[in-house]
Amino acid sequence: MAHFVALVTVCYLDLAARAVETAVRTEEGGEHEERQDHDHDGESGHVLSVAEQGLSAQMDMILVLISTPDRWLGVELRHFAALQALASEGSFGRAAERLGYTQSAVSQQIATLERIVGEKLVERPGGPRPISLTEAGELLLRHADSIVARLQAAQADLHALQAGEVGTLRVGTFQSAGARLLPAVMRRFTADWPGIDVMIGELDDEDVELAIERGELDVGFVALPVSDAPLETSELVHDPYVLVVAAGSPFATSPEPPTLAEIGAERMIGFKAHRSIESVEAVLRTAGVEPRYAFRSNDNGTVQGLVAAGIGNAIQPRLTVDVGDPRIVVRDLEDVPPRVIAIARHRDRYYSPAARAFVDAAIATTRP
Repeated sequence: MAHFVALVTVCYLDLAARAVETAVRTEEGGEHEERQDHDHDGESGHVLSVAEQGLSAQMDMILVLISTPDRWLGVELRHFAALQALASEGSFGRAAERLGYTQSAVSQQIATLERIVGEKLVERPGGPRPISLTEAGELLLRHADSIVARLQAAQADLHALQAGEVGTLRVGTFQSAGARLLPAVMRRFTADWPGIDVMIGELDDEDVELAIERGELDVGFVALPVSDAPLETSELVHDPYVLVVAAGSPFATSPEPPTLAEIGAERMIGFKAHRSIESVEAVLRTAGVEPRYAFRSNDNGTVQGLVAAGIGNAIQPRLTVDVGDPRIVVRDLEDVPPRVIAIARHRDRYYSPAARAFVDAAIATTRP
């Protein structure tokens, strides 16, 4: 209907423009031919009158079209249901029994449908002979079947969406959680929720918090403590900090792990300014050590590669380290509290069944 009104509006503007153009041409003609006789002046006035009359008649037609409602907008699904039942059962009585209506109600719905579409849809032979659909009725029935089937499909889709069985779940993660925790969680979740399309966004853990707060993610892995964002978190793992050194270096071969003072005497490779590295630096400063960085990067592979090259040592969460790399040695640290990784969601937003299931899968997978 909106498309129709728009089309009529365009037609109206076109007709109005043409009328104005005709009037202008007529007026200009009068200016250039003002010395001609009065018959020509009369003809000029007559041309303008015809244009005005034509526009008036066309506008009357357009206004009638606009004011005439589309009768088909009165078609309701119950009309189609009555037509389907009548075609299937062959009588108004059995159709009414199938639908749970009275016979008169079914008859009334068919009559209403015929009036709306402007066609006879049902042959009513009377007596014991079964009723049948006319050619128009058969044609409309095919469309009715399609419409009702689409409605049933939409109903099923919405039920599935409400149950969390279909749809999209947006999950945020940071590097180490994505590499070490996410695969097992995904394996468990997708086995139980195969209809959910999981979209993964890899960010820094602090950016994961912001994305959840803004509604760009449904759930995400974060490092505790979180900021003052309105998040609900569930602890997953305690990830201990370790000292990563180059294989063959003095720290790699010493029988005892180096002290914090000894670590601070060497150059370090570290992450860029970040809440987790700030906690490590706080521990070092408490021990009287001011860390000296040769290089900073938030890429785990880059940090490890520089350590392996002997550029410096690194204090990293264990999950950020590829412990199978023969170029490095990992030494345990007892003086640095572990990093705590959690799964987070927005506490004030709708908690979908799929999001709840993903959180449950993360807890079941990571907790002993």
